[in-house]
Amino acid sequence: MLEEELKFDVDEDFVLPDVDGLTAKGHKKLTATYYDTADLRLARSGATLRHRVGDELPWTVKLPSGVPGVRHEISSAGLKTRPPADFVWLVASLTRGAPLRRVAVLRSDRRVFLAGGVEVADDRVLSGRMAFREIELELVGEGAAARRSLSTLEKAMRRAGAEPSPWPSKLARVLGDRALRPPDLVAPAEGKQRGTGQEVVRQAIRRGAQRILWHDPLVRLGDPLPDGDTPVHQMRVGCRRLRSDLRTFSEMLDPEWTGSLREELKWIAGLLGAARDAEVLRARLQATAAADSLAPVDPAAVAAIDGRLAERHALALKALDDGMRTERYVALVEALTAATREQPFAGEAFGVPPDKKLEAKASALTADGPDEAWHRVRILAKRARYAADALGHKGRAKRLAAVQELLGEHQDAAVAAQTWLEFGGDPAVAVTAGRLFERERARIREIRAAFPSVWAKLEPS
Repeated sequence: MLEEELKFDVDEDFVLPDVDGLTAKGHKKLTATYYDTADLRLARSGATLRHRVGDELPWTVKLPSGVPGVRHEISSAGLKTRPPADFVWLVASLTRGAPLRRVAVLRSDRRVFLAGGVEVADDRVLSGRMAFREIELELVGEGAAARRSLSTLEKAMRRAGAEPSPWPSKLARVLGDRALRPPDLVAPAEGKQRGTGQEVVRQAIRRGAQRILWHDPLVRLGDPLPDGDTPVHQMRVGCRRLRSDLRTFSEMLDPEWTGSLREELKWIAGLLGAARDAEVLRARLQATAAADSLAPVDPAAVAAIDGRLAERHALALKALDDGMRTERYVALVEALTAATREQPFAGEAFGVPPDKKLEAKASALTADGPDEAWHRVRILAKRARYAADALGHKGRAKRLAAVQELLGEHQDAAVAAQTWLEFGGDPAVAVTAGRLFERERARIREIRAAFPSVWAKLEPS
């Protein structure tokens, strides 16, 4: 779940402001033991792993979301002697396999209040010789009313003299400046980037590595993203895009380093791909089955097909999880993290090859041509789009994205059609599978008819 909260520093004499609806909900004492690597890889990345006596689920991991004040929070039961194995792997993209050890113990005297979907925690904290008081406002309700309540409480706290905490967490405050040092994963530069040469390549590598590693824990959790997308999809895109960028800029980089990293990215992308393909097929099954309300298909047959796809999906996710719990994967995480800090350049100049191959292949497409030819153009368009995007050619990248999206739908329909055909061997679903197959092929004909107008908007390179 996402945790959204505001933290305030207050002195011992601070009095909570009188806000309508603010109701006392309890008082408890908490003892939190935090775990991290010797060089604080979690804390420096904005993450924490703790065991807290006083909570119903004592083990908690908090991970950065990329939005200030918002973190992913995951809690679990488990013995106090050591962090649960699932949690150790959940933070593996940050620890990179380094052992976890106890780094701090915080004891809190907490008074809890509630007001309109916002929990107010008034904490008096002790850790060694350090003592401080902190107030947290956590959004626990949903909707506009809860957000208005959060805004009201924030303003009331400021008027009463509370200061926004400069520390991202209580742990960071206890650990001090060591916890505020930069993380090992170097983030890409923000904003619009221009230029050529090594900086273009450096930023492309950082974007790809960040996309992969940020989605690692979310893939392990299996929860959808807020926009309805899936972490498996985003992590797979990250792998594909980084492989493509490394290929595009290969002349600038050490070939042995590039080849090794691309091979390992291909391996994990394959595991992600099997899981993603099952995701897409299950979603497509429902959409294709419901495509014509005047000619409904047998819902029992659709359910039977979905059941078999669900089994395929579960097996793919298990294989992915197993792969992400190996030394090979940890080594890839280490390599990606290192790649954001230092890149083995072999030269300054580079040239992105013109899209002559893409143009030739696209021009040769025919309405009755094989699916493989259309898929090949999609791959070439994707590579060209990634290269244009890396170079800051946003207009061309956008037009290439339209081509890629259309041909991506073509590929999804082609794969789905073949899958439904394979299910046709089962008499219980044969008729439905045949009808689904025909609907996919009809969709492919529509896409092929629409392709020339989309392609025409892409000026020659």
